[in-house]
Amino acid sequence: MESKGKYAFGIFFIILMGLSFYRLDFYITKPGGTYNVSDFLAIQNGDQDDQGSFFMTTVAMGQATPLSYAMAAVTDYYDVVKMTDVRQEEEDDEEYTVRQLKYMTDSQFNATYVAFNRAGLDYQVTYKGLYVLNVLAQGAADGHLKPGDEIVEVDNMRIDSLETFRTIVTPKVKGDKIHLVVKRDGELIDQNLEIKEIPGSEGRVGIGITYSESKSIKTDPKVTVKTEDIGGPSAGLMFTLELLNQLIDEDITKGYEIAGTGEMLEDGTVGRIGGIEKKVVSADKEGIDIFFAPDDTITEAMLEYNPSITSNYEVAVQTAAVIESDMKIVPVKTIDDALNYLNNLQPKK
Repeated sequence: MESKGKYAFGIFFIILMGLSFYRLDFYITKPGGTYNVSDFLAIQNGDQDDQGSFFMTTVAMGQATPLSYAMAAVTDYYDVVKMTDVRQEEEDDEEYTVRQLKYMTDSQFNATYVAFNRAGLDYQVTYKGLYVLNVLAQGAADGHLKPGDEIVEVDNMRIDSLETFRTIVTPKVKGDKIHLVVKRDGELIDQNLEIKEIPGSEGRVGIGITYSESKSIKTDPKVTVKTEDIGGPSAGLMFTLELLNQLIDEDITKGYEIAGTGEMLEDGTVGRIGGIEKKVVSADKEGIDIFFAPDDTITEAMLEYNPSITSNYEVAVQTAAVIESDMKIVPVKTIDDALNYLNNLQPKK
């Protein structure tokens, strides 16, 4: 009997391990953390003598197992997402990670640009080239470029704008040669490619990559950012507010604990993000007083694609009501909306 019991336990243990560790082609998303932004960025000799704080919020995501898949089905604000809804076409784990980290880098750039602009302080922007996000299999760049590469020169011409790159590449036809200078891991590498048909493009030709612009910004005082393990663009709004709070003597938090989310664009617009309901849940658990939510415009094209879509702000309000949160949900279309709200806010007693 004892040996049968051990055998049954062994079988149960193997099944449990399989349910816990076998990877499915899905992700599980759930409320992540709520973090004080001042722990991640600082301005040299910046004002940090404030009563309140700004917080960024995150969504946690991991590859599903049978056990976590089952848990998500019965747990509020846990969702099962297809891998194809998260990753771009042909994107592997490395490329997905590179893309998310690039989004965070862009978020930091835009936050710094907007904050120094609003504070009336000088800054210097340098165009670094084009950042490779994804290399298409069987395309011209396959085997030559990698995600994370920066294309700094094309056919002996420095890439000082996206328009410069397009002017050089667009006239080329299938079979033409193209010479790239690429920055990889701090070193410059020469790459010679042959223009090919872009896979899946129905006859268009090119080098077969997806990319974004790469820029840096130099400021005085200097900004230091430490977000190596955080990806995505959604912390942009809160980064901008924290930078402004350190740049000026006034405590713009007015003593409140303020969280929020939203991509920061160069023109000061606050962009739509995903998973806002999970971020509201996370912020509420931390006892946040005020939550800034993007008041994004829903276009006809968006409604045609998804008839049930609503703005981030509307979802945030609905979520706060469902969980009976005391947080004040504030709609923001631009950084100025957030600053105007804070300017008119009475200090916390």
